[in-house]
Parts: sequence; C-alpha cells; structure tokens
Amino acid sequence: MNTRFLLLVFFLLVFAKQEAYSQFGFSHEVGLITGPVVFYSDFGQRNNFETNAKNTGFGIGLIHYLNFSYRADCNCYTRDKYFNDHFKVRNEIDYHKTNLEHFGRWVDPDQTSLFADQLRAMSGSVSVFEIGSQLEYFPLSIRDFAAGAYKIAPFISVGVHYVNFDPEVKSSFGPLNSPVSTPDKYYNAFQQDPASTWGVVASVGIRYKLSPLSDLMLDSRWEHYFSDWVDGLNPSLENNGTRAVPENKANEWIYWLNIGYIYYID
Repeated sequence: MNTRFLLLVFFLLVFAKQEAYSQFGFSHEVGLITGPVVFYSDFGQRNNFETNAKNTGFGIGLIHYLNFSYRADCNCYTRDKYFNDHFKVRNEIDYHKTNLEHFGRWVDPDQTSLFADQLRAMSGSVSVFEIGSQLEYFPLSIRDFAAGAYKIAPFISVGVHYVNFDPEVKSSFGPLNSPVSTPDKYYNAFQQDPASTWGVVASVGIRYKLSPLSDLMLDSRWEHYFSDWVDGLNPSLENNGTRAVPENKANEWIYWLNIGYIYYID
C-alpha cells in the first residue's frame, strides 16, 4: 500500500464523515502534528537508555476531529449532554521513519567476539504509514474551553490504527544469512518486504488555547503493533515447541511525543 493510496483513503473518510455528520450540525477541526518517535524493536538491548535514545526517528501526521459540542450549521452549541461536552473523535494519517542499530552491553567496546562484531555490523530502518481513529476524553468542559474559560484542556485517548510498514535490514559484512554476517539467532529471522498489521494507540495530552479558532496540542502517545516483523526482524520463531529466543518477549511498539496545531472549521 503506497502513500498516495493512504492519503486518498484518509481524505475520503474525512469528507464522507463531514458530509454525513454535517446533517446533524456537528463541527470539525483539522491540524498537523510532528515530533520524535522512539522505536522499541529487536534492535538493541531491552530497557537500555542508549538503545532507546538512539533508535529514535521522526513522525508527522494529518489529523481531523469531530467536535460534538458545537453546531457549524447554526454557529451554536449542541444539546448539553455529557458525551457532547467531553468527547471528540480523532481521525488521522501518520508517517514516521526510524533508523535502527544495536546498542547496549552486547556491543560495548570490550566485547570482541564474532557475535559482537556481527551485531555492530547490522543496521536497519523502517518506514511506517498509519491510518485510524481515536476517541478522546476531556475531563473539563469542551464548551468552556472553547469559550475561553481556561487556557489548558487535558485529555486522554484510545484507538486503533491500520499500519503499513516497509523495513530494511542489512549488514556491512555482506548479505544476511551467511556465517560471516549473521548472528545465530537472526538466521532466517528477517524480512525486507512491505507488509501490514494493526496497532492499538493510547495517549495523554493537553491543548492550549491560542485563539477562539486555534489550539496548540502536546500529545504523548504509546502504540503497540500486532506484529513482530515491523522492524524486519523476528528472532522469536518457535523451535520444536520451545521459544528459540526467550529475550524477545514483545512485538514492536513506539513512543511518540508530538506537538500539533489545531484549527476549528466554522
């Protein structure tokens, strides 16, 4: 699935929802988000600061909100219901890319084994496109925030994304799956082809009111993928009913700290 197709699907969904919901007087918001992405993968050592700090990429996203508290057709508020005043639906399409290497104790300078040299020679990258929706909950009144009663509105959200990923894994020692280039646990445990999966998203954040029709947003997001192939490596293949690599305990996941600009459409 390519970039143009995902963008087309996103905008078709947004415009279709806008056409459907406009009959009921709901309003819309659009925006842009961007920021660093920490990619937790099969590269590097688990719970290692250097691994987490250096296997970091960058992401950008287009977002659209359904705002249930305000009616665009009459420039008035909707009926005063708890859901309308505390929830929004967020639709988005994101792209992020991360370059990956092995860091941690197994590649420290004092490690001089062939295994350590092979790990140091390995590198990879992954490009990820995502499209999906989240339900955002605002503990404070959305109406009061829009009216300027306070400048900051915290929120939490949860949702599901469809994910298309394109990994690359290589070694400076030569082609993988050779005794020279590949550590034992990575034999037949890599793939280079684009594929797709799903992800569960959860975030906490705040909005800051810039003007009656615009906000700044700071969003702290975690996303767990339903695949262990997103980075191109999967050394946890079963071997005679026993997990071949016990230290590989989880699928890939990311932490994305992003800042965004939101504009309210009258």
